[in-house]
Amino acid sequence: MGKISKIEYFRVPPRWLFVKVTDDAGSVGWGEASLEGHTQAVEGCLAAWANRYIGFEADDIEHIWQLSYRGGFYRGGPILMSALSGIDIALWDLKARNLNVPIYQLLGGKVRDKLRVYAWIGGDRPSDVEAQAKARKAQGFNAVKMNATEDLGWLDSPGKLAGCVERVKMVKALGMDAGVDFHGRVHKPMAKQLIAKLEPYEPLFVEEPLLSENIGGIKDIAARTHCPIALGERLHSRWDVRPFLEAGCVDILQPDISHVGGISELRRIASACETYDVALAPHCPLGPIALAANIQVAAVSSNFVIQEMSLGIHYNVGGQDLTSYTLNPGVWTVTEGYIDLMSGPGLGIEIDENQVRALSNDSKAWVSPTFSGPGNELREW
Repeated sequence: MGKISKIEYFRVPPRWLFVKVTDDAGSVGWGEASLEGHTQAVEGCLAAWANRYIGFEADDIEHIWQLSYRGGFYRGGPILMSALSGIDIALWDLKARNLNVPIYQLLGGKVRDKLRVYAWIGGDRPSDVEAQAKARKAQGFNAVKMNATEDLGWLDSPGKLAGCVERVKMVKALGMDAGVDFHGRVHKPMAKQLIAKLEPYEPLFVEEPLLSENIGGIKDIAARTHCPIALGERLHSRWDVRPFLEAGCVDILQPDISHVGGISELRRIASACETYDVALAPHCPLGPIALAANIQVAAVSSNFVIQEMSLGIHYNVGGQDLTSYTLNPGVWTVTEGYIDLMSGPGLGIEIDENQVRALSNDSKAWVSPTFSGPGNELREW
């Protein structure tokens, strides 16, 4: 329908990176390439591709995806795939807007009218979360997620695990489901103990029980527990996902649409998961564009189960939140644990470009936190 005339990107608070693609008819689409803690690296990749793709047919989404992934010899990884995500999502938004349909109509049509969602409670150092859980319930959520622990040593005092169990018990007592995120900060000697302690209280899932590079350890832990194992935010393509599916060590896959190559790749990953009876619960502690893109894929995926929302997450500081940068934030209203599927064209959200441009001026890149142990040794965040 038109050729790409401009690709722009905008670093905006609290820690997001938006992408705008414009075609030669003046039509636009928006994407999100946020990669927490590595914004400048993604921007460098976007700058290169922004020049390369001028004059390409904006409708040729798969051709641009393949060229981005395969055309540079070196491929994959969080930087390249996050940059590709931003462009891919924007091209899908542009195409669907030109056709005046939601993106999910171009993916085969919806299989659901509403989607279950969850929100965060606690923070990087969780403590008393009862008030936050009650506030989430008042907002309409019936499921939450929280970090399991503060930083831990490879082998630490078993007493440091007791607080996690009590927090899960408290959330369950409110009639809510609780996902528990080990965040890759719990090493195998402690992870085995903590999962065993949690089992009687039936967490909704245990997320990243170990870092994803430790697939052997994850397989061992999965074989020991009946708790559903979730992971995927640090896997960046279907090729990264495949070993976990083949090993049978994941029950719920959590790919991040801003890190796996966008809508195109998330749709393929969802289908691959379905063939292994693995559920889809996309990771998304990011901005409204990423969330809206996830919703488009979730709408057409039979194995979708629940969607992470960043509304009020502890990283959203300084005044910007999930409802920022859009003109129709009401699409994120939660009722009895669900949001309604958006029906608007493209991503189903309307970007407030004036706000994006204004807040991108002199916006600072977010820096990932770090944890240190008692000897000043680096610990996993």
